[in-house]
Formats: sequence, structure tokens, C-alpha cells
Amino acid sequence: MTMLRIIFSYLLRLMLVASLLALLVAAGLYYLTRQYLATPIALEHPVVVMIEPGQSLTRISYQLADAGYLTWPRVFVAWARWEGLDRSIKTGEYELTPGLTPVTLMDLLMSGRNVQYPLTLIEGWTARQALQHLWQQDTIVPTLQDLSDDELLQKLQSPFPFLEGTLFPDTYFHTRGTTDEAIIRRAHRQLISVLESEWLQRAQGLPYENQWEALIMASIIEKESGYQAEKADISGVFVRRLQQGMRLQSDPTVIYGVGDAYTGVIRRSDLDTTTPWNTYRISGLPPSPIALSGRDSIRASLNPNDGTALYFVSRGDGSHQFSNTLQEHNAAVRQYLRNNNE
Repeated sequence: MTMLRIIFSYLLRLMLVASLLALLVAAGLYYLTRQYLATPIALEHPVVVMIEPGQSLTRISYQLADAGYLTWPRVFVAWARWEGLDRSIKTGEYELTPGLTPVTLMDLLMSGRNVQYPLTLIEGWTARQALQHLWQQDTIVPTLQDLSDDELLQKLQSPFPFLEGTLFPDTYFHTRGTTDEAIIRRAHRQLISVLESEWLQRAQGLPYENQWEALIMASIIEKESGYQAEKADISGVFVRRLQQGMRLQSDPTVIYGVGDAYTGVIRRSDLDTTTPWNTYRISGLPPSPIALSGRDSIRASLNPNDGTALYFVSRGDGSHQFSNTLQEHNAAVRQYLRNNNE
């Protein structure tokens, strides 16, 4: 019995030592794991990585490890699975930045905060210029390139009779793989929203039957001047002309009507050619906008400045000289033509 007690006591001590060693190893592993999870990953500058649909956590981890961004991928996978995070990763592009730890890396991959790319549509562009710019972006998937303007309007379920002018010029952030249709819908909805908002704040007595006519005027103002401070003055001239039955006689409408035949200089033959947009030949407004209008131009079309001016001419520096009479206007034209030629 004494021998059995000795053996049992010895085995008990061994078990206690083994348990203690196991606890020490577990504690050490726990400490090293926590230390690893809190240590920034190996990044000297931001990088973009793509998480494809169907990729497992293991594949993602070794993809990052192979690129040199993540050490101990097995530990990363084991920790994420222990925490139940492995099924929460969202696909898409992510920007990894210096300072990310494995924990904050996992937070990022679960957040769905994909890299956002800007697409800017510029005031004064035509709708087709805007579309061509959109289709040149490698982050956007083209699906509508073969559609005509009428087919695009139908696709958008637009309330407008023309596509021209119905995309709002702004910067649209998007993720890689966004379709052209998604961007166009956003730009179209934004235009409708801005136009409706500004229409509610319009001045009284305007010569427009509806928002569409105000948008047409806004596009002419947009092309006449990029100088925000005088847009409402230009609007005032055109509104007074409409009210008095005068033709708008806006050069940008002539250029738009000429289309691809425009050579950079308006010729007498261009002025004399009747098109639906040539406001030297037609009375009232053309049938559609001639460009994309920004909010300032839309607001100016609906809130023209009071005054008596019926004419304006470019000074050559982006601003315009306004005149009340044709005689004053012709004198201003001669002055600024002479100044620009000197």
C-alpha cells in the first residue's frame, strides 16, 4: 500500500506539473495572440485589395500573407473563427492603411466600406459628353452604350421629352463595378430634386410654363457665363427679351444647333441657318436644354435680377458688359472687339 501511495502521489505531482505547464503554454499563446492582434500589419503606404465573392477567410488571409501584408495567417484565421467573425466578411475593394492591426483589419473587412471612386460631371457639358466621360472610367461597368437618347429616357422613366440637360453636374462617388445605369439614375434624380427645390423658390411673373422651360433657360445661362455673380443679370436680360417678344439671340444655342459642324467660330451662315435651337432664327425658347446646368444657373433662371438691360457682350475676361439699348450695345461690341484684337 505504501508503494501505491508513493506512485499515486508521484503521478499526481506529474499531473499538476503538466497542468501547470499547459496553463503556462496557454497563457503564453494567449499573450502572443493578443500581442499579434494589436500589432500593426506590415504596411508602409496605403494599398487596395479586392475581396472577391466566394473567397473563404483562409484564402483571404493567405492572399494578404503572400502579398506581405499579414503575418501568421493561421493565427488570424483561428482567432476570427473563434470569435465567429469569419462569415461576416463583405466583398469588394478595401484600402488598407498603415496602422491597421489584424483586429481593425477584420473590422474593415466586415464593414463593407469599399473604396469610393469619384466621377465628376461638369457644368456646361452636353449629356453625351457626360456619358462618354462616364464610359471612359474603368471603375464603371457600361451597359447602356448602344441606347439612343430616347431609349435612355425610357430606361430612366424620365418625365422630360429630351435627355439633354437632365443629368445634374456633380461628383458621384461609387465603388468599382457600379453600372453606368446606376450613376445615370443618380444624376437624373438629383437634377429633378434640385429643379423642384429651386422651382418652389422662384420669382413671380416668369415667362415659363413649367420647370422644363426653366431648365432650358438655365442651360443657356450656363453656356453664356461661368461667372456666378452675373448669372442672374444674364437671366434678367433673357427674361425681359421673352416678355417683350424679342428673340434671345444667344450664340451658344447657335453652336448647339450646328452640332459637329461647328468649327470654333460662328459664321454668318451659322446664324442664318434655321435649327430648332438657333435663337437668332426662332422666337422663344429652344425645345431642349443645350447643356448640363448647375444649381447656380437653375437658380438664376428662376430668380432673374431686375433691370432694364436687353443686351450684353463679353469683355473677354469672363465677364460681360450690359446695355439698355441696341445703340449702346453696338458701341460696346466695337469697343471690346477692338480691345481683344489689340
